[in-house]
Amino acid sequence: MKKLMVLVAALALVAGSAMTAAAADWNFYGSARVATFYVDEDFDRDTSISDFADNTSYEQSLQGNARIGASVNVSDELTGQFEYGSGVNVRILWGEWNFGAGSLGIGQHYTPLNYFYSNQVYGADNDLLAQGGVYSGRESMIRLKFGGFQIAALAPQDPLFGGATGTEVSMPGIEANYNLVMDMFSMNAGFGYQTYELLGTPTGDHDVDSWVAALGAKTGFGPVSIGGNVYYGENVGNIMFLSLDGDNAWDDGFADFDGANVVDNEAMGFILVVNFKANDMFSFEAGYGYAEGEQWDGTAQVDNEVQSYYVQSQITLAPGVFITPEVGFFDGKEDGVDSVDTMYYGAKWQINF
Repeated sequence: MKKLMVLVAALALVAGSAMTAAAADWNFYGSARVATFYVDEDFDRDTSISDFADNTSYEQSLQGNARIGASVNVSDELTGQFEYGSGVNVRILWGEWNFGAGSLGIGQHYTPLNYFYSNQVYGADNDLLAQGGVYSGRESMIRLKFGGFQIAALAPQDPLFGGATGTEVSMPGIEANYNLVMDMFSMNAGFGYQTYELLGTPTGDHDVDSWVAALGAKTGFGPVSIGGNVYYGENVGNIMFLSLDGDNAWDDGFADFDGANVVDNEAMGFILVVNFKANDMFSFEAGYGYAEGEQWDGTAQVDNEVQSYYVQSQITLAPGVFITPEVGFFDGKEDGVDSVDTMYYGAKWQINF
């Protein structure tokens, strides 16, 4: 009798789950993306990376941001989304509840400080994000959204350095953004802040504070659109993803330690992008990005900087089928000295399904 009751309960649970799944509206999607580029890298022999040789090579790969996922509509109030990348990594796992006056989101998704004004395709859709763009990435968070305003609580980045033995976190990181959309104009204004305590350094405990302020805008008239952003802050690398060279290898803009105290490093960047849509098949784009950040080299603060520019044409062969030829350049400097120059030319191949 007990076994029969357990069987009936199990069947009821399965049936209930099936009914819930059937009631939800699942919309699956995917995007296959392959990059094919020739890359010419020139390294300065007087820098710390002098062991590398200049080279030109052909590179082809399935991009890391190729994806498959689904958006889920459970009801007018409850929605969700999941998305996996080509490395079988979770890009998005998100649930959102609309409670009328606003919405509550929980999970991993793009944080408020993400502005996508560029369509640069090299570097797995780099989008100038590491060279002047505003990009905080996808993080676990709790987010409230009211119209165009959103604010999120995130786990703060608390790296160890300066001989510290540990960290103490007393509050989450905060990111907020306001998005205004009009007929021919849109803008973003955002802010991020986080703090934690560095424990057990040779000179005791120290607070590490980081903040960034960002502005972005886009306008269009006829077939032409212009967009861009600017940011400025202190220890910005603890909030946004900063990699100030063509290889995305330097970690600038983070807080450092001079042996006695925390060294706060400033960072800034901007991008400008112009797009022209000739017709439904061809569009053309040119973009420029610049970023600089301070870094402690052991004796003093030095400036590292990078700039990138590109031109491209997106060719739409059919709905969801794109080829994007592109040629571009990265120029990186460490302490004012050329470190690596990267020129590339090739194309991204993409099918959305």
